[in-house]
Amino acid sequence: MSTCRVAVVQAAPRIFDLAETLDRFETLLGQATTAGAELVVFPEAFIGGYPKGATFGAVVGERSDDGRALFARYRASAVEIPGDAFDRIRGGVADRRVHAVVGVVERSGGTLYCTAVLLAPDGTLLGRHRKLVPTGTERLIWGRGDASDIAVVDSAVGRIGLAICWESYMPLYRTALYEQGVQLYCAPTVDGRDTWTATMRHISVEGGCHVLSANQLALGHDYPPDFLALHPDHPQSDSVIIRGGSCIVDPLGRFLAGPSFDRPDLLVADIDLSTAEGAYLDLDVVGHYARPDLFRLDRPATTPRH
Repeated sequence: MSTCRVAVVQAAPRIFDLAETLDRFETLLGQATTAGAELVVFPEAFIGGYPKGATFGAVVGERSDDGRALFARYRASAVEIPGDAFDRIRGGVADRRVHAVVGVVERSGGTLYCTAVLLAPDGTLLGRHRKLVPTGTERLIWGRGDASDIAVVDSAVGRIGLAICWESYMPLYRTALYEQGVQLYCAPTVDGRDTWTATMRHISVEGGCHVLSANQLALGHDYPPDFLALHPDHPQSDSVIIRGGSCIVDPLGRFLAGPSFDRPDLLVADIDLSTAEGAYLDLDVVGHYARPDLFRLDRPATTPRH
């Protein structure tokens, strides 16, 4: 398929409330498919939530009982793959007959992972990728991914790659996706800085691919009052916690939709994958613009998922 309609969701879950979050997911998915989307991308940690500002009672060498209690509460809103909540996500996608990329907080044993899943229109799990390196204090609550899921997945709408938030600042990870012929570079994130959209444009040109970046738009009322009371910025119910910045970019670095800031949004664009064919005149970083005699990416050995 050379052309398709894609959508990027800019919204937030109800953190610590899995049932409400799943309701929101289904509503937003329905809005995207009503708009004709064949591929829908949701933000990082949409299912499970992003506890921005939380310390979980941790300082170097010490953790608090209250922090452990908050972590237990956070774990309760994560999803297991497979599991009942994940089955509901799959069912919602199958009902709408759409490809979907969804950021989830995944619970596996005693560890949480920041994960992105790719689902086919019949709900089949086509791909699962765990964030390789949680950023900053995220390392307190999320485990590290491994080499077992660094893959671009062929689908009916194109070759889809998953890069979660600051993985897009890992040059060799990007290169691994480029080497596998990524056409639809899906970048769930919670980075709302202006510089993020510059990075998305850079990647579109560097990789000769369409970039679909979905960020949360989270307001104070998306978090429970007791959580807001612990937040260092003391936000109000209408305060912006995560400001968005979602966008869709073509292989020449042109915005097809967005960037959108400071409001909930659904970004929709019709894309033509053949745009990349002309862009290769300028650049192919793993082809005619590469110098394998000087620089080479050695792929890591695949390790078992635990």
